Amino acid sequence: MTMVYSIAKNLIRHVTLRQMQIFEAVVRLGGYTRAADELHLTQPTVSMQIKKLSETIGSPLLEKIGNKLHTTAVGAEVYSSAQNILGNILALGESTETLEGVVKGPLRIAVITTAKYFMPHLLGAFVNQHPEVQPILKVTNRSRVLERLKSNEDDLLIMGQVPVELDVEAHPFIDNELVVVASPQHSLARKKSISLRELAKERFLMRESGSGTRLAVERLFAENGLEIQPYMDLGSSEAIKQAVMAGLGISVLSRHNLRLELAHKHIAMLDVEGFPLFYRWYAVHLKNKKLSLAARTFLDFLLQQGKDMLKQFPYTQIKDGSY
Repeated sequence: MTMVYSIAKNLIRHVTLRQMQIFEAVVRLGGYTRAADELHLTQPTVSMQIKKLSETIGSPLLEKIGNKLHTTAVGAEVYSSAQNILGNILALGESTETLEGVVKGPLRIAVITTAKYFMPHLLGAFVNQHPEVQPILKVTNRSRVLERLKSNEDDLLIMGQVPVELDVEAHPFIDNELVVVASPQHSLARKKSISLRELAKERFLMRESGSGTRLAVERLFAENGLEIQPYMDLGSSEAIKQAVMAGLGISVLSRHNLRLELAHKHIAMLDVEGFPLFYRWYAVHLKNKKLSLAARTFLDFLLQQGKDMLKQFPYTQIKDGSY
């Protein structure tokens, strides 16, 4: 018992909260570089602090197997302890905020690329109501958003397709209208009631495999016994819009992406049977995640005011409950 007390006393004296934070980030993110980026540190600093922590504990905490970093048995215990310690500190801060009754502090939001067209407007309106909130917005593709969700890097994630493989809570807050688009000079631009079979013969410009919009389109065609072979895979909605306007093919995009192009008639919406497809945008977080006061308040804002707020911004074109 005396030895255990002595070890504990040594850890209390020499292990710092910053070291635990760095170690937790390295394990959660799977590497030194990403941890350094998140914590705004240099990679050598991260490596040095992990080394010091290992020396203090007296055992290696991490090992590299192939190209992946893994915790040792001791490292797994330290990681669990780090999560508990940091979680308790976060809870303490949240309790203080709640007692103060002031909505403030960081608000970390990650969104898939399509949502970048409306989320800054909503964040701006929210911050105008709560000026002490510090918004941190990360825009990336669906696969990276799912990685961030798994590793609990953000307060809320905004996406159109809720992952069924993860235990999450998903809160729908606005509609997501998917439409078929082409160049105004395309042969189908003035045709009515285009069938899916006819559409499947066209050159399709698609997002990367796994994107929410692509999944929705592939599902619709499969349900009708059809298959589409992408003419080009492009990495962003912006690239697809440019390719459509250049006459390289047709595509399916969220109407949120198109407000300027439609207003100036640079892109045409096609009249296709089964379209538009109506989905929802969701605010998602891991189940049982304790949201900060800022995150809870922002979630309530999205659910109660999000749609009405978007009506105030140009080119949102909210009509009949759809976007």
